[in-house]
Amino acid sequence: MQATVKWVDGMMFLGESGSGHTVVMDGAPDHGGRNMGFRPMEMLLVGMGGCSSFDVVQILQKGRNNLVSCTAELTAERVDAVPAVFSKIHLHFIVKGHDLKTAVVERAVKLSAEKYCSASIMLGNAGVEITHDFEVIEV
Repeated sequence: MQATVKWVDGMMFLGESGSGHTVVMDGAPDHGGRNMGFRPMEMLLVGMGGCSSFDVVQILQKGRNNLVSCTAELTAERVDAVPAVFSKIHLHFIVKGHDLKTAVVERAVKLSAEKYCSASIMLGNAGVEITHDFEVIEV
């Protein structure tokens, strides 16, 4: 896997993935940025949410569940020191579908957390307290 990050100006950077996708990162105005894109730590948080969501959706789809949508809401806390690393991250999954069984969704979330999500496992191994919960909505 490869990526490139190029400085544009101020505190704005363009991140380009090895697959050719580009994202804008920028700092807050009080740190010299213009608030024109994600903060780098937001990217890390969103990346973890995407990684875990990918797992949950794939597990549910492979199980032939009638999934309509899956949303992961993430909240994070950072330490009040430099470096301001994450201390806690909570993922709340909102899974919508037809005839979804709570136990099946619970298993998918657990498998992502404990076995498949490289991002959350890596952060957890680095000392971040990571918690998960979910709700199932029948549509």
